[in-house]
Amino acid sequence: MAETVHSPIVAFASMLSLLALCPPFVILLWFTRMVLLFRLQTFGFLWENGVKGLINIWPRPTAIAWKIIFCYGAFEAALQLLLPGKRVETDQFTRSDRWLYLSIIFMLYVYELSCILLFRFGIFNPAIVYDHLGAIFSALIFGCFIFCVLLYVKGHVAPSSSDSGSCGNLIIAFYWGMELYPRISKNFVIKIFTNCRFGMMSWAVLAITYCIKQYEINGRVSDSMLVNTILMLVMDIAHDRAGFYICWGCLVWVPSIYTSPGMYLVNHPVPLGTQLAIYILVAGILCIYINYDCDRQRQEFRRTNGKCSVWGKAPSKIVATYKTTASETKTSLLLTSGWWGLARHFHYVPEILSSFFWTVPALFSNFLPYFCVIYLTILLFDRAKRDDQSMGNIGSCTAKKCDTGLFLVVSVVFSVFVSFIMTGTSERLKTTS
Repeated sequence: MAETVHSPIVAFASMLSLLALCPPFVILLWFTRMVLLFRLQTFGFLWENGVKGLINIWPRPTAIAWKIIFCYGAFEAALQLLLPGKRVETDQFTRSDRWLYLSIIFMLYVYELSCILLFRFGIFNPAIVYDHLGAIFSALIFGCFIFCVLLYVKGHVAPSSSDSGSCGNLIIAFYWGMELYPRISKNFVIKIFTNCRFGMMSWAVLAITYCIKQYEINGRVSDSMLVNTILMLVMDIAHDRAGFYICWGCLVWVPSIYTSPGMYLVNHPVPLGTQLAIYILVAGILCIYINYDCDRQRQEFRRTNGKCSVWGKAPSKIVATYKTTASETKTSLLLTSGWWGLARHFHYVPEILSSFFWTVPALFSNFLPYFCVIYLTILLFDRAKRDDQSMGNIGSCTAKKCDTGLFLVVSVVFSVFVSFIMTGTSERLKTTS
């Protein structure tokens, strides 16, 4: 069995559980949000009706759903191939292959303009996506499963690079994937399309769709929806192969789970008031900026091989050694200045806080919109473990110092921000009551 962070039995059981339970969970969450309107009656329904009840509520993929998915996917693929962008070289962590791919920075603006123009001139109403979400999620579940099977077969019969292969276990190979960067032709990287284009961009597209749907229902867009949408519009996967975990996750899990706050606000508009809305928006944008600046510092540090300034002075660093899957010993420079001097995985802190701030416009009358925050926190802590494993040998004293700093930063920053928001929310609720 492949080497994992957890014990082999726990890792294998987790993979089987996720393969079996994630698809019905997506449908049950859709049923709770869209049919029951966030009323917590799903468990009672399942207790009474069992598997038969799940089958009965499972939406059937429709022709409209497939058409929406196909048009969106074709649009994404065209943008990936045709739009100009800065060429970015991927990091080398496993074998000798280093892929070049296009980093396209104008796609979001194309989407925004397209949605507004189509809606404004009555050519297409993006709210139809909201009306057919159940059928779309169902189609994505089945379609992406077939897609992952095809990726598994491709990894066996036609790998795109030497960085491919199976660990010998079908379930693990299917779950984690066979290739790091599978390609179709020279210029089309499948993983970039599924993860960054189709998957992640659907996040922003659905945020705009929810805004339009709320406007269609209420004749206006609430300030809470605006804050949520703005933060979602301004929102690393490089070490994961293209398999069920990353591809199905980005194609199905991201659009169905990460957009929960906006989906809630469509039928539950929350009047925040100008002051509280600005507080949340500024705090959210600050967290997003810090997250981006963390990545910028690391990328600049690696690009210049450590010969740059971080916060106005020369950076400190660790020279770490690690072995590739081909048993080659390599070195890597690890930045320990700037944001990265505060904690080893500091970039996860603003990422978790960002998810909190794009959710908190829903306030606290229902906990379901906060599922994404809880899930993301668990995911990033698990990813931190995987990052530690993949990076190889680092001094134990430094690692201990950084890990201690991480928990300190998480505790202090999160407590301050949550206290700040809770205070503002309480004052707002007192004023309106």
